[in-house]
Amino acid sequence: MSSSPSTEVSRDYIVGKHVFGSLYGIPPEIAEDENLVRQAVLDAVKAANATLIEIMSWKIGGHKGGVSVIALVNESHIVVHTWTEYRYATVDAYTCGEHTKPEKAFEVIVERLKPEYYTYNYADRTQFPASSPVTIVRKRESKSIAITP
Repeated sequence: MSSSPSTEVSRDYIVGKHVFGSLYGIPPEIAEDENLVRQAVLDAVKAANATLIEIMSWKIGGHKGGVSVIALVNESHIVVHTWTEYRYATVDAYTCGEHTKPEKAFEVIVERLKPEYYTYNYADRTQFPASSPVTIVRKRESKSIAITP
């Protein structure tokens, strides 16, 4: 039996995409509608090509009240918070993986909440730039058996 070392080289790194922004001038009837905001987030999860784990939502009354929706996705999260009397919302779509499209999630939410105007921000949360990912080198022993008659 003989052993000869072989080397396996692969590239591995985390791809992170973070889209976030503020929505201004949202119609109050939309900002306070928990079902509408919840459905917008569910549709945003699909648009982002993300995998839903759980969604939670709640309506907060009183001064500075509104709606909060949090979708926990396998790839991270999509969150919307509204403030009805301020006609304002924040959106946060953070996903991992090359297959995800958080910008599409953001677009769906903007379309559904109908702001007069909004800000859009993107942060590359990738572990390393795609042009220089981590290189992992693993040495393996390959074993061969010689059988002689």
